[in-house]
Amino acid sequence: MLIVKKFGGTSVADKERIFNVARRIEEDYRKGNDVVVVLSAMGKQTDILLEMARDINPKASKREIDMLLTTGEQTSVALMAMALNALGVPAVSLNAFQVAMHTTSEYGNSRLKRVDTERIQSELENKRVVVVTGFQGVNKMDDYTTLGRGGSDTTAVALAAALHADACEIYTDVNGVYTADPRIVKSAKKLNEITYDEMLEIASLGAGVLHNRSVEMAKKYGVQLVVRSSLNNSEGTLVKEEVKMEKMLVSGVAADANTARIAVIGLEDQPGVAFKLFHHLARHDVNVDIILQSVGRDGTKDISFTVKEDDLDEAVAILERHRQGSLKCQKIDVEKDVAKVSIVGAGMMSHAGVAAKMFEALYDVGVNIKMISTSEIRVTVLIDDIHVEKAMNAVHEKFFVS
Repeated sequence: MLIVKKFGGTSVADKERIFNVARRIEEDYRKGNDVVVVLSAMGKQTDILLEMARDINPKASKREIDMLLTTGEQTSVALMAMALNALGVPAVSLNAFQVAMHTTSEYGNSRLKRVDTERIQSELENKRVVVVTGFQGVNKMDDYTTLGRGGSDTTAVALAAALHADACEIYTDVNGVYTADPRIVKSAKKLNEITYDEMLEIASLGAGVLHNRSVEMAKKYGVQLVVRSSLNNSEGTLVKEEVKMEKMLVSGVAADANTARIAVIGLEDQPGVAFKLFHHLARHDVNVDIILQSVGRDGTKDISFTVKEDDLDEAVAILERHRQGSLKCQKIDVEKDVAKVSIVGAGMMSHAGVAAKMFEALYDVGVNIKMISTSEIRVTVLIDDIHVEKAMNAVHEKFFVS
C-alpha cells in the first residue's frame, strides 16, 4: 500500500513534534507500506523569512522571495529524514528540483504542470521513506517557484495522483473539517465526510483547512482525501465525490476577512463596459468574486465587486490607469473594512428558503448586508468585518442548533 502523508507547519514546529510525526510515519512503514511524506516549513518559519526579506528590501523581486521561502521546507524535510533515520527508518529528503515538480513560471503563486516520479519510485523500491518539500516547484528556467500559501496540500495531492497512491492523508492541528471555525464558533461540529464540491467552496471562502487548488486537483484525479489531526488518532474527515448519508442542508459556515470592495462609479451604460473593466483585471491575474451592477443616472451605471485585500492596491492601480481612457468612469471608491460570510451545502439544491434563513439570522443580530452572491451550493454575503464573529455564530446556530 502506498500512502502520501502531508504535515503542516505546526505539526513539525519543534524537535518534539518532529519526532511525534516521525513515529507516526514509522508506524505505517513498519506495517510494510510505502510512504511518501510532504512537509511545510516549521511553525512560523515562512513568516519569519518574509519579515527578513522586508527588512532587507521591501521591494524584493518575487523570484528572490521564492528562492528564500523554499529554504523553509528544505529545512523541515532534512530534519525529518534525520529523525526517521534516528528511529531506524531509512529515509531520504528531496526538494522540488530533485523530484522534479514542474510548474508554471509565475513566482509566488505558480501552478503545477507535471511531476516526475522516477526518483521517488527508485527510493521507494529501495525501501526508503521519501520526504518531499511541499509548497514549491521548479519552472522552465530551473528557478524555484512557490505555489501560494497552503500549497503543500496541493503538492501532496499531486504526488498522490502521479504515484497512484492508495491513500492521501492531510494532517493539521485540528481533528478534521468542521461546520465552522471552532475557534470562533464553539458549537461547531466535526464532519465525518464532505463532498469535493462543498470542500472546494469552503476552502475558497477562507477556511484554512485545505488549499483550494488541492481540492480541485483531488476532484479532477479522483484522489480521496482524509483530513485529520497530527496530535491524536481521531478518524478525521473524508473528502470524496459523494457522501453516503443524505446531504445536509448546510455543511459549513465560512468567513474571509481578506476582502476589499471596489466600486467603479459613473460608467457609461452601454454594451462592452463590464467586459473592458474585468478584462483589465484578468490580464493582471486579479481575481474578482462578488459582483453587483446598479443603474446610475443620466445614462451611467455603477459596478461594485470584491477582491482579495492582498490584490487591492494592484487592482486600484490598474483601474486608475484606464479610468479616463477605456473605462471613462467618474471615480473609484474602495472599502477595506469588510468580510465575506458564506454558507455551503449540496442540500441547498433541493431546498427552498435557505438564503432567507441566513438573512433572517443576520437580521436577528443586527448585521447589515452590503452585497450578496449565490451559486447552487453557496450563499455569500458581504458585511462589515467587525461583525464577523457575531454573524458566524448567528448563522451557524440558525442551521445547526435551532
